[in-house]
Amino acid sequence: MTTAVLICDDSNLARKQLARILPQEWQSNLFFAGHGAEAMDTLLQQRIDWLFLDLNMPVMDGYQVLAELKKRQIVLNVVVVSGDVQPEAFERVKSLGALDFIRKPVDSAKLQQLMQQHAVSARVTTASAGISKATAPAAELSAEMRDVLQELTNVAMGQAGDLLARLLNVFVKLPIPNVNLIEVSELHMALASVEHQATTSAVCQGFIGGGVAGEALLILTDSSFKDIARLMNYQGELTVKVELELLMDIANILIGAVLKGLAEQIDMSFSQGHPVVLGQHAPVSELIIANAKRWRKTLAIELSYGIENYNISCDLLLLFTEDSLKTLNYKVAFLLEE
Repeated sequence: MTTAVLICDDSNLARKQLARILPQEWQSNLFFAGHGAEAMDTLLQQRIDWLFLDLNMPVMDGYQVLAELKKRQIVLNVVVVSGDVQPEAFERVKSLGALDFIRKPVDSAKLQQLMQQHAVSARVTTASAGISKATAPAAELSAEMRDVLQELTNVAMGQAGDLLARLLNVFVKLPIPNVNLIEVSELHMALASVEHQATTSAVCQGFIGGGVAGEALLILTDSSFKDIARLMNYQGELTVKVELELLMDIANILIGAVLKGLAEQIDMSFSQGHPVVLGQHAPVSELIIANAKRWRKTLAIELSYGIENYNISCDLLLLFTEDSLKTLNYKVAFLLEE
């Protein structure tokens, strides 16, 4: 009987990249789902042998799918495929019944190793999955390019979250990245999640490399400082100077790790400028106003981090110049051809 496989991921790129390196004999009975609820519908209607499951998805995430499978006593081989590589994420999915955990981006060697480990004898294929090239003009953001950039950021975000989790011994709540091409004058709209906060503090750091340039903004709600100080074992008075040091520490961790993760995936290296404090204890709209005077459009990628059981919330915003889109389109087209 032919093995039936379901790939559940909100990224079209991730689904296709995984599908084309699955064993050749599995290619004839593949199913796809864009979120957990869609996956559950398929699982209730079809006999599925293997489920490859992402964690961070809209509607119903991977954790919820695993819990539902356990509740319904649905037996199948579940392999989690995620950019969230925190140790606690691995332990959580294993406790919910996942067979194994593969970090994104998946390579054929790792998949072959997993197949052998679980006694599946099959040849991994590298056949094309028929993905079309990204052909969006330089100043446009196609749906395909948005999907790819969201997936690349998802992987980089997971690496940054893992680093933060290990340093602070916490579980970092990872969001689904928001990717949009916007007028810089409307930049505050990309930060709706923190706009309602009374005051925030922010750091900006420029980056450049191989035809791509931009700025990374880390915006931290002022209510977060108390718990950050506690996590970093700071016992003294929480002065403005101390808060600035804590802000810079978090910025160095997250900005550096996310840019490194992105650069590795698109085969590029970024040089980072010196971090600049945009302001402390001010509305977010006041902190980002400087950018509105220099650029017309920007490719904005927003990541909203949180830490479980702590009142800590911060936004990391990657702002790419309009001129960077041409190079990014080439990089995306290359990834889709692989």
